[in-house]
Amino acid sequence: MAKILDEFKAFIVRGNVMDLAVGIILGVAFNGIVSSLVNDVIMPPIGAILGGVDFSNIYINLSGQQFESLAAAQEAGAATINIGVFINAVINFLIVSAAVFFWYAPSIDSSTSPSLLPRSYPSRIPSNSWWSS
Repeated sequence: MAKILDEFKAFIVRGNVMDLAVGIILGVAFNGIVSSLVNDVIMPPIGAILGGVDFSNIYINLSGQQFESLAAAQEAGAATINIGVFINAVINFLIVSAAVFFWYAPSIDSSTSPSLLPRSYPSRIPSNSWWSS
């Protein structure tokens, strides 16, 4: 048992795992900022342009009862399909993925990332190869 704990400790202390932990913590914090950006800054003007639509309140009620808001439907325990919440989540994802792309893409350099380079293949099969017979 002690050997397993020592191996686990060595695994955790390695740089990759610690870097991953820091990245996850920063990602969670960044997600809160992006959620606020989408819900509080981006979606209200879009809703106003579209005639006062509150995207967080767009839903399909599956219970057959009438509710004045998504919160009221959820409070009553009605089954709903939350389209507006999904739209907000998609916009969150697009913003986060764009931010990661623009942050990470410039660091990809073909001279330092040989795995990203296209492989070169011979133009013809050498005559002394086993598959050329």
